[in-house]
Amino acid sequence: MKNKINISLLSFIFILFLNYNVLAAEPAGNTAPDIYGKAAITVDMQTGEIIYEKNSDIRVYPASTTKLLTAILLDKNRKQNDTLTYTKGAKVQPESSINKDIHSISVGDTLSAKDVMNGLLMYSANDMAYVIAENLSKDSNSFAEKMNEYVKKLNLKNTHFVTPNGLHNPEHYSTAYDMSIIAREAFKSLWIRNTMGTYQATIKTASGLALPIKNTNKLLGKDGCIGGKTGYTIPAGRCLVAIYNRNGKQILGVVMNSIYDPEDTYVFNDMEKIINWSYSETPVILYKKDSIIGKQFIKYRPLHFIGPYINLEVPVKVKDNVTYYANDLNKKELRKDIKLSNINSKALKGQVPLGDLAVKERDSSKTYKIYSALPKQELLKKSIPVYLKTLLLILICGLAIKIIYKKISQSFR
Repeated sequence: MKNKINISLLSFIFILFLNYNVLAAEPAGNTAPDIYGKAAITVDMQTGEIIYEKNSDIRVYPASTTKLLTAILLDKNRKQNDTLTYTKGAKVQPESSINKDIHSISVGDTLSAKDVMNGLLMYSANDMAYVIAENLSKDSNSFAEKMNEYVKKLNLKNTHFVTPNGLHNPEHYSTAYDMSIIAREAFKSLWIRNTMGTYQATIKTASGLALPIKNTNKLLGKDGCIGGKTGYTIPAGRCLVAIYNRNGKQILGVVMNSIYDPEDTYVFNDMEKIINWSYSETPVILYKKDSIIGKQFIKYRPLHFIGPYINLEVPVKVKDNVTYYANDLNKKELRKDIKLSNINSKALKGQVPLGDLAVKERDSSKTYKIYSALPKQELLKKSIPVYLKTLLLILICGLAIKIIYKKISQSFR
């Protein structure tokens, strides 16, 4: 009886040990955060890789994040010291305007383009968007045409703008993904970057007004946030674009249609969640370092410029880990393209790269060098018959030339 108990106990411990090892071998995983925003995305600013996404292709109303494109057009068409005129269209804009919230501005008063950009991006002033629209175009409708021309230039399929400030219109829409492209484009401008990263400023008009403003982005300067753009309308919900820099790695986040509460915290909490998760997320290894990723069928001429070709089935490998971020978009859209650019003996022997492997997702592409893993004896085995045939041909040609030369010489005697 005692022996049976001991055996049962040992069996239980053994099974427990096996189960522990199995569980320990499984990675814990890094579960993507659940947020209130209806749509969201994070993107590696350097590579363009999508790290996190939630409904990033559904159409939503962008509210004042629209002003990023308005800012791009101001940057493209005016200099900071240029003068802009306060217009009738600007005067009638609702709250979240300098004119309505801080101090009345007269139609015809003038401001520097720099101050208008400050009001647009820092305070998210609706009237400053119309100052830009009506100074750069004859009216806001003409400016909307310019906006949509730029949208086409960026190859955005799900964005259409009607107003320069993003106030609600059923035909004014975008997606989290498209807004990430617009934000990345905006961030290329030093003027826009500096403006988004400024805490407070004073807008001055030619009539003598001095109007202090503060940045509406509550995350600015916190945990690496270096800029962004807020937005809100009732149909759009709370929207936010934010750019972070932590230890030299820049990540862009977009949250659309989050909740607006009296303390205005939900959208900022959403952003912090997806950004923190994105910085901790580890890319998935698609191909391990030094692994064979497939075979390429190559026509190779052993004698380079002359002689016949031989057909080779060449295993190709990578010398670095090939990685990507696992998300729903990449599961459907990740593409792997191999381009051979260096077919010679050194490349076939693996001494130099044979070509490149491009791992693509939408507008992002990471390139890795690929190398031949063809056994040296295989290349030699395939090449020897060509060498022998060519040598035989040379000998026959040499003999024929010798005979012809001999006959020619005899005819002149």
